[in-house]
Amino acid sequence: MTSFSDQPQSGFARGSLNGSSGSSRTLFNNVMNGVIFACGILALLPLLLVLSYLLIKGFSSLSLNLFIQLPPAPLDTDGGFGNAIVGTAFMVGIGALISVPVGVAAAVYLTEFSKGQTARWIRFATNVLSGVPSIIAGVVTYGILVAPFGGYSAIAGGVALSILMLPIIVRTTDEALQLVSDDLRQAAVGIGATDYQKVLQVVLPAALPSIVTGITLSVARAAGETAPLLFTALFSFYWVRSLTEPTASLAVLVYNFAISFDQNQQSVGWAASLILVLLVLIASIIARFVTRSK
Repeated sequence: MTSFSDQPQSGFARGSLNGSSGSSRTLFNNVMNGVIFACGILALLPLLLVLSYLLIKGFSSLSLNLFIQLPPAPLDTDGGFGNAIVGTAFMVGIGALISVPVGVAAAVYLTEFSKGQTARWIRFATNVLSGVPSIIAGVVTYGILVAPFGGYSAIAGGVALSILMLPIIVRTTDEALQLVSDDLRQAAVGIGATDYQKVLQVVLPAALPSIVTGITLSVARAAGETAPLLFTALFSFYWVRSLTEPTASLAVLVYNFAISFDQNQQSVGWAASLILVLLVLIASIIARFVTRSK
């Protein structure tokens, strides 16, 4: 028989084991929380470094005159990037006018009308297109629009940007439409709506916030692209007079002035870099606001 004096000892030992196991689990949990937190900080560190460096270098060169003046020539003491802002807006707008209707319509076809193997092949092609380097889009557009017609233009630049924007819009819209509840679709059919009425009046409005977010992401990527515009729109030191002429853009201006020997051009390039990042940030905030309001 087990004596009375042995029972408390066994209970104490068992409690010690449980306490030791619990403390080790707590220690492991705390260590992993610390590792995850450190990884989160490391993920944000590059963004913080880029923003802080741009703020330091860009704000020191920023002035209102930069927004209304033309880019400076070497050894000039003044200048700005007003034409580059206008040119960027024109080319991104052309890219959006091409890619947004095509991308949204393609995603609607994939989700609502296409089934089986066809949809899988189209999604595969979209994924491949999203991984194509941006310079390839510029080279292809150069071979199709620039070389045959003998001139760089804002239209060619917008077409090159639309190639980069299209897969982002298709993928985000496709995923957004798939997240719409089938109950909404069945309810629309139940009240006598046709397929196109169901899509236009029920499915698309329900997925609109995510679609707007995808469009904003595509615009942000297009606004910061340099390589496609070097092959299609090139650059100009003058205001935009025609969409069929070489056109300035913020990204190409930053590229040109970053490697310049002239200090004034370098300072203008830093200010343009800051403005480009702020434009992308403002677009993201607007997309967040639209998503939140919906």
